[in-house]
Amino acid sequence: MAHGPQRGLELIDALAAGNDLENYHLLHAARADMHRRLGMRREAAGDFAKALELATNESEKRFLRRRVSEMSAK
Repeated sequence: MAHGPQRGLELIDALAAGNDLENYHLLHAARADMHRRLGMRREAAGDFAKALELATNESEKRFLRRRVSEMSAK
């Protein structure tokens, strides 16, 4: 975050490029948050939905459902 959400998104995308973290829900949640901070609501909603799909913890699922709903609202 020291260099802003765009730089954060670039770093996350570089990590994701190897596909080693594809099934790690926090990768998608972090990516979603960068999109959210950039005002890219549709992309954020999709990433939050992917994180929700992969999450196993009920507290995290509640949080992610709320974020999907917030990003999907007009």
